[in-house]
Amino acid sequence: MERFNFYVSGILYGKLKFDSDQTFLRKLDVFTGELGEWEILTEQDNRFYQSFLKMDFLSIAKKAGLYEENLKGTGEIVLDGQRYTSDDGRNYLQRDVKFPNNKLMEQGRLIAVVCPAREMVTVLVKEGFEDRTVLNIWRQTWPEERLYGVEYAGSFDVPMRDGIKLSTDIYLPKNAGQPVPAVLVRTPYGKEDGRESYYRYVQRGYAVVIQDVRGRNESEGEWMPNWYEVEDGDDALNWIASRDWCSKRIGMVGGSYLGYVQWAAAASGNPYLKALISVVCAGSPFVDSPRRGGSMESGTLAWAFAVSRKKFCPELMERDDWEEVLNIRPLSELPKKALGYEVPFLTKWLEDSDYNEFWRRSNWQERSKGAKIPALIQSGWFDDNGMGTTEALELVHDFPAGMRKVVLGPWQHSGNSRYDLHGVSFGSQALRFDLDHLYFRWFERYLKGIENGIDRTAPVEYYTVGEERWKTAENWPVPDTKVTELYLDGEGRANSSGGDGRLAFEKPGKALADTYEYDPKAPAVHIIDMSENEIEVPEDYTEEEKRQDILCYTSDILDRDLTITGDMTAELYISSDAPDTDFIVRVTDVDESGRSVKLADGILSARYRNGFEKAESLEKDEIVCLRIRTTKISNCFKKGHRIRVTVTSGAKNFVFPNSNTKEGYNSAKTVVARNQVWHGGNYGSKLIVRVEEGY
Repeated sequence: MERFNFYVSGILYGKLKFDSDQTFLRKLDVFTGELGEWEILTEQDNRFYQSFLKMDFLSIAKKAGLYEENLKGTGEIVLDGQRYTSDDGRNYLQRDVKFPNNKLMEQGRLIAVVCPAREMVTVLVKEGFEDRTVLNIWRQTWPEERLYGVEYAGSFDVPMRDGIKLSTDIYLPKNAGQPVPAVLVRTPYGKEDGRESYYRYVQRGYAVVIQDVRGRNESEGEWMPNWYEVEDGDDALNWIASRDWCSKRIGMVGGSYLGYVQWAAAASGNPYLKALISVVCAGSPFVDSPRRGGSMESGTLAWAFAVSRKKFCPELMERDDWEEVLNIRPLSELPKKALGYEVPFLTKWLEDSDYNEFWRRSNWQERSKGAKIPALIQSGWFDDNGMGTTEALELVHDFPAGMRKVVLGPWQHSGNSRYDLHGVSFGSQALRFDLDHLYFRWFERYLKGIENGIDRTAPVEYYTVGEERWKTAENWPVPDTKVTELYLDGEGRANSSGGDGRLAFEKPGKALADTYEYDPKAPAVHIIDMSENEIEVPEDYTEEEKRQDILCYTSDILDRDLTITGDMTAELYISSDAPDTDFIVRVTDVDESGRSVKLADGILSARYRNGFEKAESLEKDEIVCLRIRTTKISNCFKKGHRIRVTVTSGAKNFVFPNSNTKEGYNSAKTVVARNQVWHGGNYGSKLIVRVEEGY
């Protein structure tokens, strides 16, 4: 009978025995801190652990022998319909799946299964083999760690300054004997959902406060995403600090909207907020979602549908009629026609308006009072809230090095969870197994005041795609990079003559314009699965780039590797016969076979070329300059590859098509626009990048 133990962020959560036909479990009672008696692992318990730990214990027990017979040697192995790769004949990485269950083999025996996720790592390990796994770093850091039982202190209606009460659950470390620091989690998804993932903070001596944000789940008030979070975050922090169990040192943790509320609370300048762990945080509305570049994101509809009722309904993201939904006009009728009921916040969002007081309330970067709060920031190159992280990086740029820690990986919004993303497969080091370890060291340093050296580690850790390795830097943008300009040149119509326009390191001489027609009724496609709710995935755009309404500018074949790291800015000189139109820029990596994979993109509505506060219509055929900031990337364009920049005006699935009228995206009337991109002479259209090594 095989005995295994399973751990969450280094904490023993249970024991398993694999018999020939039964699996037995001793589960941790987090409230007493004790392991229970042996019992048969039920299907119900197994489903709970699948949700919590991303592991199917019954399946692992059943297939352990299969793994031991087949997971041998190096290279690629296909087993039971799953693909594994191994560089060392010991670690077998599960490919092509979210939350891979990597297998660790030793002398032909399965000794561990390890699963990385966005905010924690779980380990199932054969008893006595813990030190062969990532658990070793936990034991080295805390060799004699004290763990607490979890005490549920109750649910409280916490009053906000306007009298609205927000439902708030409190969990305390049992018998702590003194005030403790607190970890605040504010969520629109229901404070009960996933609460077990926060018990690990309580077990290590922190109070955990989980609050339903205004208008969600059991909280009172109006649900208007992002709108109340500065004031409500401030009030929540003050309430926590006034409790006798709190040491008046509070941290916040979480991803996406749970990251947004951290920066919103920090913008208030609250004196009790002492540390942030910001994961894939959402940003301000015109830089990030939902009005990126002044357009209106259609890709965010899946999320909006899921939070359209008082309680979270993820099933509303999955539809087979997105094509019809995205074509509903006017947009004010979209919620009722698509869902059967009105959604006030979505109706408000879908109004065509400039950056005004309504949107300004949601801009935590602009509203920041300049408080320097130690922040651990985690995101990925393909995070669809990546522009929010860009804003966070700007905010902390001038912090002392020890007060900022940045981890940027080859990840999508769901984070540290896949080795393979649509058009790209990454190396064996792409996923991290120490992120939760960093989290606890960060809170230990800044909430408990323990000198543990985390503030002396590299301020920035980032992964370069193509080189498939992690690097470190002192800041972001990476200081040891050279600002380099890649100029658009030549005929950009890749599909007319079989050749691309050029992307050159030298500015072309003669001023020329490349022309295309953009029809809002037949826009180019932004290649995503709407139901997946991941907008920025790397995809193969080779076929899409053959369209008549996409201009392509491609470099010569590279004669050596070229690594670009950072944000990019496309400076485009454009003209149009329409009063408004959008411009979408993509940067792709073209391999030896001609396959073109998107790495980064940016968008701007031409009417906002001088700022989002006031729309300025284009005069017919006037030439103006647009500055379009793209998402972040660190990519090594390999020798033999080419760099490509594409320009178009539609991105179906990503943004609602601009009608090419003064009404922008929210108009049933559309016209075909004749758009031009100018280059050469006085019109130096270019992509501004940061190159790690001179070229």
